[in-house]
Amino acid sequence: MDSAPKDIKQDGGQHGYGYSVPGYGYGYGNNDGATHQRAFRDYLLILRERIWYIIVVFFVVFSSVLVYTLNQTKIYESVATIQLFRRDPNIMQVQAVVDNDIRNAEDLNTQMKVLESTAIAQRVAERLTGADLRDFLAPYEKSAGGEVLTPVAILLDNRKIIPQRLSLFVFVQYRHPNRQMAAKVANLFVEEFITYNARVRIEESMKAVEDLKVRAEQQRKKVEEIAGRLQAYREKRNMVSLDQRKDIVTEKLKTLSVYLTQATARTKDAEVRLNQVKQRIANNGDLVDLPFVSSQPLIAQLVQRIAAQNITIAELSNRYRAKHPKMIEAQNSLRQTQDELKRAVAQVAASVEAEYQSAAQSEKEARAQLAAQEAESLEIDRYAVEYSNLDRELSVNEQIFQSTMARMRETSMSSTLETQNARLVDKAGVPDLPASPNVILNLALGAVGGVGLGLTFAFLVAFIDDRVKSSFDIESVIGLPIVGIIPELKNLSPVEKAQVAINQADRSVSEAFLTLHSSLRLKDESKNAKCFLTTSTIPGEGKSFLSSNLALTFAAHGEKVIIIDCDLRKPNIHKSFQLENLKGVIDVVAGTISLDEGIVRGVHPNLDVLPAGGRAKNPTQILNSKNFDAMIAELRKRYDRVFVDTPPLAAVSDALVILPLVDGSLFTIFFNKVRRKSAQFCAKRLLEANVPCFGAVLNGLNLAISGYYYAQYYDRSYKDYYVVMAKEENSKS
Repeated sequence: MDSAPKDIKQDGGQHGYGYSVPGYGYGYGNNDGATHQRAFRDYLLILRERIWYIIVVFFVVFSSVLVYTLNQTKIYESVATIQLFRRDPNIMQVQAVVDNDIRNAEDLNTQMKVLESTAIAQRVAERLTGADLRDFLAPYEKSAGGEVLTPVAILLDNRKIIPQRLSLFVFVQYRHPNRQMAAKVANLFVEEFITYNARVRIEESMKAVEDLKVRAEQQRKKVEEIAGRLQAYREKRNMVSLDQRKDIVTEKLKTLSVYLTQATARTKDAEVRLNQVKQRIANNGDLVDLPFVSSQPLIAQLVQRIAAQNITIAELSNRYRAKHPKMIEAQNSLRQTQDELKRAVAQVAASVEAEYQSAAQSEKEARAQLAAQEAESLEIDRYAVEYSNLDRELSVNEQIFQSTMARMRETSMSSTLETQNARLVDKAGVPDLPASPNVILNLALGAVGGVGLGLTFAFLVAFIDDRVKSSFDIESVIGLPIVGIIPELKNLSPVEKAQVAINQADRSVSEAFLTLHSSLRLKDESKNAKCFLTTSTIPGEGKSFLSSNLALTFAAHGEKVIIIDCDLRKPNIHKSFQLENLKGVIDVVAGTISLDEGIVRGVHPNLDVLPAGGRAKNPTQILNSKNFDAMIAELRKRYDRVFVDTPPLAAVSDALVILPLVDGSLFTIFFNKVRRKSAQFCAKRLLEANVPCFGAVLNGLNLAISGYYYAQYYDRSYKDYYVVMAKEENSKS
């Protein structure tokens, strides 16, 4: 295999990670086998993390509502109550021209529309004059946009008609900045409504009386003219004998009509049966399926016989072959019966057609007889038609004349009666308190709206923010168990961070690595593993930090450990231990030095380091070489634990090349940094390699919110214990 020259290894970092990850989104993608679901507590944690969003949005909304409410003009509301009568007062038993009776919901709604009409508002506006008009228009002089508002428009915008459920009571409500004007206008609406209905009734009645007078005179003249013509016709023709003959002819017509109806029905029945037979024949159907065919005794008998013979043939076929004499005899018998059935069906079809022809002939004869009788009747009626028409016309017009005269007298009397279809129950009073703005309601709505919008905004931010931060994200979305949590480190140099597991610079972090060490030793798979691979999704998630401190932890427990820096593009392990990176993995694989020459021994008790040895332009070729496989196999023999630090998975595929050579992997995730989709994609690549992944290690957890996102993994009291210890040490120092 080609070896990497030294000048390439020391190229100063020009070969960084150029990686491409799949599109990000808040959705979780396909996570086979995932059974975790977000619980109510998870949503509370989302809100807890974004509590300031909620507070700010609430403050903005509530303040806006408060300012809007305090700047609103006070509006007073006055209400008058009226009662609608189901029917007008019945002073006389006459029918009014205008019917105001309330019989159903439609009638009630009609009265409501009258109350809401522009006509009523126009009459109220006409009642407002002088000082009342000035007081009424004063609050609207400075209308929005310089629009000039008319009194009618103002009245329509501010009055409200409210029918009371299951009653004939109606509230007439009016709102106005002037409390006295609100009461006055509400009462004016009631007065004008009552007056309007009475006025409409009188006007319509007077108009109807005049119309009825003209119609009555015209009808009287028409009755006299028809009576004269009828008398002249009676004298000209003798109608008595015609009446007797007409009765006889009429009786014959009734009898023939009944007979024709029956004949027509028989013909139609026969035609239906004939059409069914023809249709079955045309469609090659079986006529036996027709009810009137199958009901024939002979056909029913033959059908039963065929069914019995089919059963017999089926039974014989189980015992004999097709050419057996008994089978042949049974088949012949079946064919004979079938032929008989066909002949019987044909006979029935022929009888159906014959029946139709007979019925049609009977109908034709009945029609001829009826036509002859009708001609005779028409001859008689020809003389009586004119007389009957004149007599009927005279009777109808006399009735019309009498009805018109009676209606004219009733209308004339009802027009002089003044009745009302409603009455005022409660007069509108001057209100003491404004109806608008409703300070308490507005503030309550502002508070509810502020909280609602704040929650919505918080969840929207959470929806957009798809970075890994919760145990749900790691275990359900990414699909890996959490085996360790490393708290956030602050105010430490890179070297101190790389060795925090043993230098006690942060006791909570040191204890976290001890917990991770214990977690790995609890399961047989990780307990017996000799070679560990550590990787991450993207750079900066602390995979080298995890490798160095976990190796130090194993070494502190008496195991012989080595760290291999296989990040040949951006090596970092040598920086963690302040070592030179002049020789290492690249040189050992190239064969320019031996494995012993490349290993830096005694970096810490029981801990050796094999640096990368510079940077390589062909890291994939190096990691795929047989010499690299042999190097890993040799290190497995020499050491109890081998930790291989690899590049991020989303950047390059180097870790996947090394993965078959190790016993298992650890996936590093930095809190609130990497996106879910990217981490999920990389974790899936790890799992598809058929090499155990011991789990995910969450790095950089902010202790301030650990109790909210990881209460089941990292107890708050545990955090507080180390915080108190740190404070005590700082005070002593």
